[in-house]
Amino acid sequence: MKVDTIVTNVQVFNSFLKKFEWKDVAILNGKFFSIGIEASTDLKSDITIDAKGNYMIPGLIDIHMHIESSMIPPAIFSKAGLSHGVTTVIADAHEMVNVFGLDGMHAFMDQETEMDIFYAIPSSVPSTIPALETTGGFVGVEEVQQLLNHPKVIALGEAMNFDGIVNDSDSLIRQILQIVQQKRPFMPIEGHVPLVSGLDLAKFMYQGITADHTHQSPESIYEKISNGMFIELQRKSLTKENMAVIAQNQFYDYCAIVTDDIMADDLLKGHLNANVQLAIKAGIPIEQAIYMSTYTPARRMGFQDRGAIVSGFKADFILLEDPAKMETSAVYKSGKKVYVKGNEIAYPDKKPLFPASFYTSVQCKKAEQTDFNIRAEGKTAICNVIRITEVGTFTKCVQRELPIKNGYLDWESSGLALIVVMERYGKSGNKAFGLVENALTEKGAVGTTWAHDHHNLMVMGTTVADLIVAQNQLVAIQGGYLTVQNEQVVSCCPLLIGGIISDAPIQVVGKQLSEVRQGMIDLGYRNSNEIMSFSTLSLPVSPAIKITDKGMFDVRSQQSIPLMEIVK
Repeated sequence: MKVDTIVTNVQVFNSFLKKFEWKDVAILNGKFFSIGIEASTDLKSDITIDAKGNYMIPGLIDIHMHIESSMIPPAIFSKAGLSHGVTTVIADAHEMVNVFGLDGMHAFMDQETEMDIFYAIPSSVPSTIPALETTGGFVGVEEVQQLLNHPKVIALGEAMNFDGIVNDSDSLIRQILQIVQQKRPFMPIEGHVPLVSGLDLAKFMYQGITADHTHQSPESIYEKISNGMFIELQRKSLTKENMAVIAQNQFYDYCAIVTDDIMADDLLKGHLNANVQLAIKAGIPIEQAIYMSTYTPARRMGFQDRGAIVSGFKADFILLEDPAKMETSAVYKSGKKVYVKGNEIAYPDKKPLFPASFYTSVQCKKAEQTDFNIRAEGKTAICNVIRITEVGTFTKCVQRELPIKNGYLDWESSGLALIVVMERYGKSGNKAFGLVENALTEKGAVGTTWAHDHHNLMVMGTTVADLIVAQNQLVAIQGGYLTVQNEQVVSCCPLLIGGIISDAPIQVVGKQLSEVRQGMIDLGYRNSNEIMSFSTLSLPVSPAIKITDKGMFDVRSQQSIPLMEIVK
């Protein structure tokens, strides 16, 4: 019998035995035809690939990620991800939808890609409710019903509004959950469940939410899995302690390795393969780490045609010299070679990739000195302050006493940074103030329009002069990331599409973002991911205190937190 391609001299990963075996692999019409049939006697092919003893594993499947975090569009992301062995992703495009509504999601889904990109319906646009944050788009029951009919939609994206899910039977998120369960009862429903346990976890899961991708601890992994929740492990959860719990309890079938968010500068170096490598270093056996990035994610999302090297499945596979390192020698999609180590990646140069209106979306006035003055009466004020940590994105509310001078809060002498969120959609002109501890130690400012998830304009600094420069430049370039010192922009990553995406080459975007990251470090910002830590200061579903254009809020209760608690 004749097939299209035969791969010989290769160690093939058997997903069901969880081990490598020396087998010949035959490919026909983009699918695996046979594994182990002696090619020389039973099968013929015009193309024979000598794998030279390399290891063959299925293409990696990332079931929880946001393309927007890479700050490039799907057409460019596809090429970058494939080079790292990722052949299938399920993308939750809630960042684009927060900015542009369904037009943003369709603009993503309409792009042609070699990688298989499926989508999760953004369930939380806004992430909470309109009373707590202003967004450019909105997803309600009508929008969800439209997306349920799209062939690329296979899941409901992370449900984040804890209060609405658990305490309000009439909330929009509860309505969305109900319509999905009625129309697509077998559709996976993703959750966002940080620091939730006990009765609260039961209430959350009762609404049909069956997975969590947030920051885990050994205790949360054990509790959630033992109660039937699927765990998606992003980078910050791939610790030795967490991997030990998974290994000791043989939890491999109930976990998948994911990326969630990966910045453009990191994407140049790796994608899901980098997290798989980290899991292996943290103690997960190599075979189980491969299993958790191929087979278990495929089963979680209901795929019946990928995730293993078996007859009838899509011929998506990677050749590796050393599976522990997860560095791709070659990548094949549907049996066709799409990447070879050492070859330059040919990224699409078609422009524009989006409608003209997507490039002029930051409708915000340029700030002046008075925009950063906070009126106050008295001599001192007890202020509520956002304290950030050096690892992860969780925050804590603490109180600090600040002086009041000439009728204004003297935050510049406090050792804290002022954070300001300005509505950028031309709807209200809202502006909210906050103070941040453990942020910037030097004089300067950072700014972005990539502010989770509403993406209003956000600046944080230690001097008014630097804040003005940061805000004005963000408006001028129509969004992005930047840092300022001595009233000069020292690093800048323009994101012209909605203030969150660039259609520049990924090498350019990655270099610019790396410079912003270094600029933040030079200003004294310390975190395991400086960019994500700053961007999520505006995310009102990530514990414990965050800020939007409507003010500061307690994440769990959704109650407003005043900047000044007591004025003396």
